[in-house]
Amino acid sequence: MTEKNKDLILRWIKGWRDTGQELERMRHERIRQSDTSRAIQSLDDAFKVAILHHKPKPYSGLVEQQELFKSLRQ
Repeated sequence: MTEKNKDLILRWIKGWRDTGQELERMRHERIRQSDTSRAIQSLDDAFKVAILHHKPKPYSGLVEQQELFKSLRQ
């Protein structure tokens, strides 16, 4: 690998690292500025439709999960 290629690769890595940090900062800012109450209200109808079409199971799956953990422990 030539010095020029190495330099280009290092600049590319730094650029993506900086971009990743900026994207993460933007994501946190959006989360801080979000209106949770409004988001819940806007999803309420969709949730009600999902409940109508996909009835919840009468069990949580916790018993099956515990059985799986027990078998893995042995």
